[in-house]
Amino acid sequence: MTSPETTRIALLSFPGIRAFDVSVITEVWGVDRTDRGVPAFDLRRVAADRTPVPMRGGLTLTPDRTLDWLTNADLLVVPGLDDHLTPAPPQVLDALRRAHTRGTPIAALCGGAFTLAQAGLLDGRRAITHWNLAHLLRTHHPLVTVVPDALFIEDDNIWTSAGTAAGIDLCLHLVRTAHGAEAAAAIARSMVTAPFRTGTQAQFIEQPTPRADRDANTLAYVREYALRHLDEPLTVNDLAARADMSPRSFARHFSATTGTTPQRWLITQRLAAARKLLERTDHPIPEVARRAGFGSEVTMRQHFAAHLATSPRDYRAAFRRPQTQPAGSRPMAR
Repeated sequence: MTSPETTRIALLSFPGIRAFDVSVITEVWGVDRTDRGVPAFDLRRVAADRTPVPMRGGLTLTPDRTLDWLTNADLLVVPGLDDHLTPAPPQVLDALRRAHTRGTPIAALCGGAFTLAQAGLLDGRRAITHWNLAHLLRTHHPLVTVVPDALFIEDDNIWTSAGTAAGIDLCLHLVRTAHGAEAAAAIARSMVTAPFRTGTQAQFIEQPTPRADRDANTLAYVREYALRHLDEPLTVNDLAARADMSPRSFARHFSATTGTTPQRWLITQRLAAARKLLERTDHPIPEVARRAGFGSEVTMRQHFAAHLATSPRDYRAAFRRPQTQPAGSRPMAR
């Protein structure tokens, strides 16, 4: 039996799913970390029947629930595929369509987008997959609007992600939006991975040249400096000067290295800092804004509205520890 505060996660299983994605999903939601402040999760391996599901490398996955259990799920996660054109069983596709109709959030890792497309759930919607599979997805599912370079995106309560590591990014993002930055950070620390990454998958398509490597090292130093001085009124010109580049050259190299602009990166980092302060401290909202580098409560409120669809005060009320609202009762953020 699960408690009312337990979030129920369904790992959709059928022959052809990738063992790596199964491992990621299990590592994020299948490990008990309640002693570190992470909410309780009930992860179930759901399939059409209880027959062991074969995976590449001689591995098998033993389902512990059938598709009927999906009516209980707070989130349904679809692993990627070893062969991206693997047809999912018809009953699995029907179950996906019913889950979406019920309003259950659905997340697909990497090539899992092909399974959602088979079910028709991506028709007329935006979706992402590994950059090397984008053309294949467009060709076989022309009604899908394939986004070329995001790490993960959401459309109508359906999440898709880019290649391998972006699946980890998406899983941590889903934890963060449902349960707060601290819960996602605790999981990320135990996995020895970043709690979030910025940018797009465009940064991973080509190997950097030796000169680009040197630029990347310089820019990594500048980003580290910015993170230590977020409470200061840093500008792009300030960061460019620290990199010993012109602002225009700095912006170009920064975007090529990270997949995003310096200004957007700064805003993302300031939002992350503000979220942690709102969750961890009793600082008044204006003080949080100052420490996160927004300068004023008004500016911070504007960015929270634009990027998180909430206000700093509402965010603190929802995610302040100890949480008073049952973790499983909060809807997935859109």
